[in-house]
Amino acid sequence: MAKDAGEKLIANNKKAWHEYFIDEQIEAGIELFGTEVKSIRLGQCSIKEAYVQFKSGEALILGMNVSPYEKGNIFNRDPLRVRRLLLHRSEIRKLEARVKTDGYTVVPLRVYLKKGLVKVVIGLARGKKLYDKRAVIAKKDQARSAERDYKVKLR
Repeated sequence: MAKDAGEKLIANNKKAWHEYFIDEQIEAGIELFGTEVKSIRLGQCSIKEAYVQFKSGEALILGMNVSPYEKGNIFNRDPLRVRRLLLHRSEIRKLEARVKTDGYTVVPLRVYLKKGLVKVVIGLARGKKLYDKRAVIAKKDQARSAERDYKVKLR
């Protein structure tokens, strides 16, 4: 996915890429209050432990931590409150069906600002086994050592 000039990355979920195979990615809006948006603009957001759940035809993100805004006083909300994702009904139905029938999980991958709006990229994910994780790490190590050997031979 190419990065547009108007995007500012706020949070990245590297743990999700390590724990899951990401099959599909969808961009979604998120329902926030004013002080939460201000806090996110300052980069005070974490999605490491977050996941998406479906209830009564809505997609909800749980475990997303948006730190309280310093100057927000009484207008600050609970940092770990449940937030609604803004998706089309057809997208919600499709994701919910894949989760129920195929055993997928929906996890947030990135939070960023796009044209002044807070967006979340969610991924349809399958869990990795321990041997899958080891294989990925071994591949990265092998590529790194090959790159290092190639640099040494050039000099």
